[in-house]
Amino acid sequence: MRHGLTAFGILLFVGLGSPAHAGDPALGEELHQENCVSCHGTEVYTRDDRMVESMSSLITQVNRCNVNLGTGWFDDEVEAVAAYLGENYYNF
Repeated sequence: MRHGLTAFGILLFVGLGSPAHAGDPALGEELHQENCVSCHGTEVYTRDDRMVESMSSLITQVNRCNVNLGTGWFDDEVEAVAAYLGENYYNF
C-alpha cells in the first residue's frame, strides 16, 4: 500500500511540475499562418522595441489579438500560438 501511495505522489508531483503553459507549437504554427500573418509579418516579433519579455506576457498579447480579431480561439489554441512564437522568435 505504501508503494502505491509513493507512485501516486510521484505522478501527482510530475503532473504539477509540468509547464503551466505548454501549448502545441505545431498547432500554433498552423493557427498563426491562418490568422496572424494577414495583419502583420514576423518583424513584429523581432523588433528592438518589442514589449513581450516573458511567456505570460506573450500569452496575454496573443489573447489580445484573439479577442480583437474575433478568431474564437480557446485557451489551448492561444497557448499553442504562444508556444510556437516562444520557440521560434522569443526563445522562451
